Amino acid sequence: MKHYIPGKEADFVEWSENLITVSEANKTLWNLPDNQLTELRALHNQVKGLHSLCNTPSCTKLDVQTKNEKKALLLHREEVFVRNNLQNNDVMTDDGRRSLRIPIHDKSASPIPEPDTIPEIKVFTLYLRTLLFRFKDAHAARWGKPEHIHGLELVWVIADTPPARVKDLLHSAFATRNPLELVFEEEDRGKKVYFAARWETNSGKKGKWSEIQFAIIS
Repeated sequence: MKHYIPGKEADFVEWSENLITVSEANKTLWNLPDNQLTELRALHNQVKGLHSLCNTPSCTKLDVQTKNEKKALLLHREEVFVRNNLQNNDVMTDDGRRSLRIPIHDKSASPIPEPDTIPEIKVFTLYLRTLLFRFKDAHAARWGKPEHIHGLELVWVIADTPPARVKDLLHSAFATRNPLELVFEEEDRGKKVYFAARWETNSGKKGKWSEIQFAIIS
């Protein structure tokens, strides 16, 4: 996690609310992409609601997993939004960045290229109703993400027949370290989970998708 983003979940939710609210209020002045702000707001509201739910007795294990998945995705997308739209924004002032609680960026840094490799995934079924996805660069000797890669985006769906296209994998998860964990319900045991993955850099540049594979929920 970036040093400017709070580690405690309640503080992260409050920081995220401030980032989005201040950005929304200044989107015209700062030339911010409205569609990205709309997506961030919707995802933030989901995380905020799940955070509240998971502090009540009615919270389930699946609620916690969903919250953690959504939070990881929100955190990643906000990091990318900050890097691509705020830190190098020529019409913004440093006071504007301070109001967002983000660092003042060094514009002399060299750009990171688009990923040119594909992830290799190994799935473990060590626990009931749980899939663990361990990842590395294809043909690499060691497990883990390559240099200059922020993390792995994994898209998946439970289906009876193999999806023909990656866009048919309706669910998304993101991980910056091994393993990526998905937890399912009891009634999902024995079903196939089809998935594909790709690398993503700190600046949001995405690599090519791996082939669609599947694993069976134990």
